[in-house]
Amino acid sequence: MLQLLAANPGRVIGKHELMAAVWPNVHVGEDSLFQCVREVRAALGDESRQLIRAVSGRGYLFEAEVSTAPDVIAPEKSTPQVGPDAESGPPGRWLDVKIRRRAALVAVAGFGLSALAAAATRFPGFVTGSPLTVAVTPMTAAGNDPLALRMAAGVTRDVTDGLAKIETIRVVIPPGGAVGAADFVVSSELEKTETGWNLRARMTELATGAVKWTNSLSVGLSGADAQLQQTRLTAGMGHALALRINVLLNAGERSADGLPAGSTKAAIEQATASINQTTPERFRAAKAMLEQALADDPENIDLQVALAAFQLRGIQMDWFPAAERETVENRVGEILERALRAKPNYIPVLEMHCRYLSATNRFVESLVACGKVLALDPWNGTVLYLVGLSQVFLGRFDEALSTFEQADRFDTPQVARWTWAIGAGWVHMLKGRAEEALPWLKRSIAITPASGRTHFLLAAAYQQLGRTDDARAAMAQAMKLRPGSTAHNLPPPTKNTSPVYLGATERVVGLMIAAGLPEG
Repeated sequence: MLQLLAANPGRVIGKHELMAAVWPNVHVGEDSLFQCVREVRAALGDESRQLIRAVSGRGYLFEAEVSTAPDVIAPEKSTPQVGPDAESGPPGRWLDVKIRRRAALVAVAGFGLSALAAAATRFPGFVTGSPLTVAVTPMTAAGNDPLALRMAAGVTRDVTDGLAKIETIRVVIPPGGAVGAADFVVSSELEKTETGWNLRARMTELATGAVKWTNSLSVGLSGADAQLQQTRLTAGMGHALALRINVLLNAGERSADGLPAGSTKAAIEQATASINQTTPERFRAAKAMLEQALADDPENIDLQVALAAFQLRGIQMDWFPAAERETVENRVGEILERALRAKPNYIPVLEMHCRYLSATNRFVESLVACGKVLALDPWNGTVLYLVGLSQVFLGRFDEALSTFEQADRFDTPQVARWTWAIGAGWVHMLKGRAEEALPWLKRSIAITPASGRTHFLLAAAYQQLGRTDDARAAMAQAMKLRPGSTAHNLPPPTKNTSPVYLGATERVVGLMIAAGLPEG
C-alpha cells in the first residue's frame, strides 16, 4: 500500500485500484482497505491524516514529497566497510540510507497482517539466499467438470502467487506444460465428490525424476462458500509445499512430512509424547531426553529448536521456579541466537524466535520476526496466531481480529485451529462483544476441551449476557482444569502491554470474578 501511494504522490488512487494492487486475485471488502490505510498512517505517524487523505467518493491521495535513493551505494575507497550496527561512515549518503532502513523496519513493525508478509518480502535483508526454480504446472480436474476446472485454475493461480512472494525461490508457470530448466516441478490433481474436494499434489526433481514431496488434503463443501473452499485448498497445499521447499533449501535429511529423520526425529517424538501429558514430571523427563540428544549431537539445529520450545513451554506453564525464570529465558534466547546464525532462513528457527519474543513480551520485535516466517510461508496459521497475540497486547484489537480470522480461513495447520478460535473470541470479549465471542469460544472448546483459558473467557461472556447459571458452570469447569487460578495470577504479564489492552482486560476479569473466579 505504501509503495503504491509513494509511487503516485499527488494523484487520487481509487479504492478498487488500491485493492487490486495490494490484494491481486483475492476478493476483499472495503474494511480490509480501510484497515490497511489505518496501519500505514500509524506507521508514518500520520494521526492528523495530512499525508494520506481520503477523497470522498474517489479514493486516497498521498500528499508528501517523495525522493528515492540508490538501491546500492558503493563506499568510497578511503572508507572502511560499514556493518549494520556501525554509527560512522561517509556523511550524507550512508546516513540517508541508514535512516531509511531504520524507518523501514519501524514501518514493518507497525504494520498489521494485511501488509506484514508483503513488506517482509520487499525489504532487502529479510530473506537471502540463491533462489532455486520451481515450475508450477496447471492443476488438472478429474472428469473435466466445469466447476472443478474453475476451482483448479483458481487454486493453481493462488498457490503460484503465494510462492512467488518467497524470495528464496523463483517461480515459473511453464507455457504449454514445458517445464524447461526448472529445478523442481509441482503437479496436482483436484477431484470433486458429493461431500468435498480432494487434492493431491507432488513435487518432482527434474534432473533425477525423484519425488521430493507429496501431499493429500480434503476440504468439505458444507459450512464454506466457494471462495473459502478455494482459500483452504490453496493454503493446505501451499503451506505444506512452502515448508518442504524450505527444508530442501536448508539441507539436512528430513522426511517428506517435514520432520527430522533418524535419531533426531525419535528424540523429538519421545519428548513430545512425554510433555503432552502436561505434568511437571513429564516435562522434566522430556527436557532430559532432548538435553541428552543434544549433548550427543550439539550442532543439530532441530534439537536446539525443540529444546528451546520445551523450555519456553515450561516457563509458560510455571514449571520453573520463579527465581529461575529469567535465567531460563536467557538460555532459550542464546539457543535461538546460535540457531539463527547457523540457519537464518530456516522456518522452524524463525517460528520459534517469533514465539519466544511474543512469550517474553517483546511484541513489536515479535511482529518483525513473525513477518520473516510469513515471507517464507505466507499460509502459516501458527505464525498468524502469534502475530494476532502481539497485536492484542499492543491494543490493536481490530488488526488482531483480522489476523485470527485470516488464520481461520487458511486453517493450516488444522491441529492449531483451536488457538485462533480462542484468539477471535478473546478479542471480541476485549471489545465488549460477548454475543460475537460465544461461537468462537464454543468452537475452540469443541476442538480442545481441556484448555482452561477458553472456559474462563466463556464464563465472562455468559456473565456479560446475563446467563449467570451458564457462567458459573463454565467457571467451575475452568477452575477444574486450572485449579488455584485467581484474579491475581490469571491475566498474562503486563510488561510492554498497551493501556488499551490493560483497561479491556480489567473489565473482562471483573466479569470472571462475578462468575465465581476467586479474587486472590
